[in-house]
Amino acid sequence: MSYVKGLKCRECGKAYPKEAIYVCEQCFGSLEADYDYEKIRKDFTREKIQKRPPNLWRYRELLPLDGEPTVGLSSGFTPFFRSKNLAKRLGLSELYIKDDSSSHPTWSFKDRVVSVALSKAKELKFDTVSCASTGNLANAVAAHAAQAGLKCFIFIPDDLEAAKIIATLIYKPAVVAVRGNYDDVNRLCAEIAARYPWAFVNVNIRPYYAEGSKTFGFEIAEQLGWRTPDHVVVPAASGSLLTKIWKAFKEFEKLGFLAGPLKSRLHCAQPEGCSPIVTAILNQSDAIRPVKPKTIAKSLAIGNPADGYYAKDAVFESGGFAAIVTDEEIREGIKLLAETEGIFTETAGGVTVAAAQKLIKQGKIKAGESVVLSITGNGLKTQEAIQKSVGEAVSIEPNVASFEEKVAGRYNVTQRVIARSPERATKQSGSQA
Repeated sequence: MSYVKGLKCRECGKAYPKEAIYVCEQCFGSLEADYDYEKIRKDFTREKIQKRPPNLWRYRELLPLDGEPTVGLSSGFTPFFRSKNLAKRLGLSELYIKDDSSSHPTWSFKDRVVSVALSKAKELKFDTVSCASTGNLANAVAAHAAQAGLKCFIFIPDDLEAAKIIATLIYKPAVVAVRGNYDDVNRLCAEIAARYPWAFVNVNIRPYYAEGSKTFGFEIAEQLGWRTPDHVVVPAASGSLLTKIWKAFKEFEKLGFLAGPLKSRLHCAQPEGCSPIVTAILNQSDAIRPVKPKTIAKSLAIGNPADGYYAKDAVFESGGFAAIVTDEEIREGIKLLAETEGIFTETAGGVTVAAAQKLIKQGKIKAGESVVLSITGNGLKTQEAIQKSVGEAVSIEPNVASFEEKVAGRYNVTQRVIARSPERATKQSGSQA
């Protein structure tokens, strides 16, 4: 049974059918999925969710499909745990990590949005899918397209991290490296989408694709015992993830799923070299001014964010704030999370951790409040960013003398003392005599 009525304009409210369209013909506003919440309220319960398999489709009544999902059946429901070591370092008493660096199958939260987008693409009878990507989305589209048997074209900036390019090429799509930044790539894809009958996940089927991010927020609330935390720190590229986490919390509130009031404040985190959304928030401006990205956080390097305006509004509506962090602070954030919680995150996660530190120092997040850090991708994809700042292995010869010379002294290693019983010591003395 379908619970999505169609699409509607986020600005003027004009209704549209469930087709591959994304811009309002009346006011040029962006479109989003429109649900029949009365029908959902009758058929959808917390108990029904809890009986379902641990994947993102446990929330399918709040996702924009007409039939059963066909793609990404193992994605979602990633680890969520209470941090002790990092919490102590940050001076917090209740800190949680939502860890999509372990998402199946491509280790980022983009597996969520692509599962929804490609399931919808198949419903709409597309046989070819495509995207403009800063890396993680490219990995996810290529992997899910391979599993779904769809033809696939991936468009990326030509300076993308090598690991992300390899992790896309392995699935055998057509990969097109464009000489330009993400915004150049995205403009090109919009033009191609007008000419070719393909499903561009973040262009013509974006209204469906974006809904997948809500599952990140649904899971936070469910895994936290059907409540929302005081704070959620979210890295922003297009701004869609932050916007949809907020929508997810509000949908759960509307359906009566939350055990307490919706109290969360959402905080937007961006790197210094690409921070158009945070700049608008800090300046309390209605305008999102495009920038030319220059940052090691390439997964966040979108200078003209499609959902920036809505992300800004979500921050203001929730009573949250925002922070900008430098490249060096990003590296330190990556290392801090690894050293304390054993999670190797990509640069976007470093942005989240570093931004949380700033928000705590500024008093925007207080010690006794509950906080969730959004970790959205895996560090194996962006090793270049921290390669020169993690040190190097100690090289030794294959003997104990070399170990003691170069390692034991350096790390203050104490040799094990073997205790001997008096009887054994007497026997050994007698035999030597």
